[in-house]
Amino acid sequence: MKITRLTTYHAAPRWLFLKIETDEGITGWGEPVLEGRASTVEAAVHELADQLIGKDPAHINDLWQTMYRGSFYRGGAILMSAIAGIDQALWDIKGKALGVPVYELLGGRVRDKMKTYRWVGGDRPSEIIAQMRDLKAKGFDTFKFNGTEELAIIDRPAKVDAAVAKVAEIRAALGHEVDFGIDFHGRVSAPMARVLLRELEPLRPLFVEEPVLPEQWEYYRPLSDSTAIPLAAGERMYTRFEFKPVLAAGGLSILQPDLSHAGGITECFKIAAMAEASDVALAPHCPLGPVALAACLQLDFVAHNAVLQEQSIGIHYNEGADLLDYVLNPQDFTCQDSYIAALPKPGLGVEIDEQRLIEANKHPPRWRNPLWRHEDGSIAEW
Repeated sequence: MKITRLTTYHAAPRWLFLKIETDEGITGWGEPVLEGRASTVEAAVHELADQLIGKDPAHINDLWQTMYRGSFYRGGAILMSAIAGIDQALWDIKGKALGVPVYELLGGRVRDKMKTYRWVGGDRPSEIIAQMRDLKAKGFDTFKFNGTEELAIIDRPAKVDAAVAKVAEIRAALGHEVDFGIDFHGRVSAPMARVLLRELEPLRPLFVEEPVLPEQWEYYRPLSDSTAIPLAAGERMYTRFEFKPVLAAGGLSILQPDLSHAGGITECFKIAAMAEASDVALAPHCPLGPVALAACLQLDFVAHNAVLQEQSIGIHYNEGADLLDYVLNPQDFTCQDSYIAALPKPGLGVEIDEQRLIEANKHPPRWRNPLWRHEDGSIAEW
């Protein structure tokens, strides 16, 4: 079998899809995208096509190493996201060619269903309790929301009080009928993170995500030593080599690599094993589309330390389309009491509505994340 063509499609709300075709008629799908930089990743995908056309798609490890090591400059958000989507599509092809789901090619399932959680609120959350109650009635009991708006490096106690009051109101209204993670989103400096974690601890969040920016990863350990709240991070780390010193230093309880940013299934399978060796849980980051979610689930079903799967059904970013709008087999992604069963179809287990993508690509989205500023006019972390 030989790779014959790579085709990309931009689609609302902020996704990029990749189709890899072969001379035997088997097609694989991937999501090589970096939110807000889809066109840049798309250019990288087509540059990498020179190393793929005419090659056997079954040689996934060799093709991965060729894409990664075949250039003097490597790693980073753009290149690793391009490799990630290509890698997903190659696994999709291999599974379809052999007639089995990808998790069978990775050694077989360790679980029958995977726990997922739902986003509530938005960038500036409001009416979170009402959203949680509505979703709880539909069977969901685990959520995540943004913990703060913009914060200065040293900010007023009133800002801390407002963030804590919001969480306290949620806990008072719903008790422990629900669990929730709180995303600091890298908006919080190390000094303010220490204060917030101390004040939030009695409210027993399931985890706090990105307590500080990934550039400040050396603070994970001291922050974790100061709190009983599990800390989670990893969505803005792109190779096992970036995860290595973080795991060695300790401090994280949950690792969150993104299978559309961190080299795909091939790389994240290794990252998951590194986390397991450090007694760290796995909860893949995935506020993206159906192929990305399907890839995450394939890893979840073989990684013993996988505990939670993020999924973007109904997320506040999804304007113009939702997760299952481009899927021909939505029934396979049904959440029952927050769980998704093992995807039964071969490959990644997702059937893509290509005609819908063709139409969507006629009006490609130009999503950009918001730009926030502090009261003094300086740029703030979003």
